[in-house]
Amino acid sequence: ALIAAIHQPQFMPWLGYFDKMDRADCFVLLDDVQYKKNEWQNRNRIKAASGPQWLTVPVRFAFPALITEVAVNQMENWRHRHWQALRTTYAKAAYWQGASGFLEGFYRREWQWLVEVNLASIHWLREVLGIDTPMRLASEMSVSDHPTGRLVDICRQVGADTYLSGRDGRLYLELERFAEAGIEVIFQEYEHPTYPQLFGDFISHLSTLDLALNCGPDGLSILKSGRR
Repeated sequence: ALIAAIHQPQFMPWLGYFDKMDRADCFVLLDDVQYKKNEWQNRNRIKAASGPQWLTVPVRFAFPALITEVAVNQMENWRHRHWQALRTTYAKAAYWQGASGFLEGFYRREWQWLVEVNLASIHWLREVLGIDTPMRLASEMSVSDHPTGRLVDICRQVGADTYLSGRDGRLYLELERFAEAGIEVIFQEYEHPTYPQLFGDFISHLSTLDLALNCGPDGLSILKSGRR
């Protein structure tokens, strides 16, 4: 079977995102669908001494913009804020030294588009974890506008006979469209693993950045331990 997973490009996504990527034979970034504000497309959380803390990329867009049309708001000093927050929070993390070079460069860049920020964060985190699943951009394919039809078309274009959906896919996917196309749908079952963190009690569902900085090369085996 050739398994495809399809997901909007998010900012420094959580562990379940990379679990999906690691399980798939092809991971397609759905970069040409409508941007959703106040979700995970322009922000994620780290664990500071005081508890979870948001890292938010400020954006400019006119509703209803596609993700590819969302600009970074360069008037705000967000890059400096993120970098300071990360340095303060993770200076004592086991793998800070190895990662700080990338992160410093990442936050020096004057990003124009949110999708570029997100792709760079995803590429780096998957590299740290050692995930080498081929990735494609939906914007480079010609696919239907229908929410489920689009996913079926993408599976066809990458030659997948199996679609790996998130757990909530059961609520909104038109499964009969996959069946008609001869594509099996499987659902991700993922239980968030615990791992060594700074600052007291474990907090789950943070950015994978937290796992990367605390656990480095052990990150992938920890990530996979949540797979059911």
